[in-house]
Amino acid sequence: MILSGTVIVDSTTVIDDGGVVVTGSRIEAVGERSAMRAEFPSHDERQFGIVMPGLVGGHVHSVQSLGRGIADDTELLDWLFDHVLPMEASLSAEEMRVAAQLGYLECLESGTTTVIDHLSVSHADEAFEAAGELGIRGLLGKVLMDQRSPEGLREDTEAGLAESRRLIERYHRSFDDRIRYAVTPRFAVSCSEACLRGARELADQYENVRIHTHASENQSEIETVQEDTGMRNVEWLHEVGLTGEDVILAHCVWTSEDERQLLAETNTNVTHCPSSNMKLASGIAPIEEYLERDITVALGNDGPPCNNTLDGLTEMKQASLLQKVDALDPTATPAPTIFEMATINGARAAGFEKLGALRPGWNADIIGLETELTRATPLHDPLSHVVFAAHGDDVVFTMVDGEVVVDDGELTTADAATIREQARSIELDLEGAHTTAQNAQS
Repeated sequence: MILSGTVIVDSTTVIDDGGVVVTGSRIEAVGERSAMRAEFPSHDERQFGIVMPGLVGGHVHSVQSLGRGIADDTELLDWLFDHVLPMEASLSAEEMRVAAQLGYLECLESGTTTVIDHLSVSHADEAFEAAGELGIRGLLGKVLMDQRSPEGLREDTEAGLAESRRLIERYHRSFDDRIRYAVTPRFAVSCSEACLRGARELADQYENVRIHTHASENQSEIETVQEDTGMRNVEWLHEVGLTGEDVILAHCVWTSEDERQLLAETNTNVTHCPSSNMKLASGIAPIEEYLERDITVALGNDGPPCNNTLDGLTEMKQASLLQKVDALDPTATPAPTIFEMATINGARAAGFEKLGALRPGWNADIIGLETELTRATPLHDPLSHVVFAAHGDDVVFTMVDGEVVVDDGELTTADAATIREQARSIELDLEGAHTTAQNAQS
């Protein structure tokens, strides 16, 4: 197949009338459209306004998709412990599967082809199976919580680690290596020292298993960790082994000079979630400084209850504008930098090689955008358009590992209408009691 249009190869290379040749699960060639058609005359051709790498959601909560809008205008720890965690605890296995399907559906429809997904304590199998079924690429992990957790989520430390091991053995590098595992402590507030150290020990026993947790999102969180340990959050995570090139720390809004140096020295990955940080008034992460220190910074939406969308294109604009207004500098985080955060930086954080740009031999994770739109007229600069003007509903084509999973805006791997109807039928008890799912197919 030849995918043609304005091809954004990466943050520095745009081919105005280009073509990307896909054979199997890989990109075979990239170049001028005329040259690609001449070299591969037997390949079918699909034309789009813009052809570009799929986005990488560097920190998402797919299984929170059923909670979109349930806890707006709420402070972080209240939002988490009074609303979101009780909702997670209440979901049955069937409901968790629908929640994950809904999250992955939204991602694929809006151009996110890879997710670093922070699941929940229970029913993680359902999310792994949903990811495999819908065709998304992902680094997924069951959540560990063994202290300060609501009923239904707190679990015995060793039981949680044992369940994580079972999931690693079953799902790591599954679905043709599209799905990998990350050991996933929720955050230091809800995890004991034994849990955090156990997470490191478990990850070290497997190749390419990473660690994904939250860190320094909110000042109250940091105060709690300091009361518990006598250390700031990132310092404590470093003490228990949760820094390094295989670690993804979501947020990192409030870090000290010493902590930033630790992140740089250990090559720890950071995921920036600007919409969530703004909505929960958590603060503004020092992204420019992280980048200046050569820290890999990915871009994430966080969860639907604190965003309230998984649209990665919209998140790109938010990320750039937030840094500009914080620095009072219109040159901060320009479009190429943001594009890298949303693509190749996210792939690097997730540990997927040959992903995040359109290069021969790389994975064919590609999206096509419509540009016959008022907001794309005139289109002077394709990279600027993608970062500052495009929306998720501009995406009409999504390919993961060479498989077309969204075509003409419609999911091809499952029935999107059924997923949406099942999600609507789930009655959430926001006080935390068990929910009742009505099967839309019955």
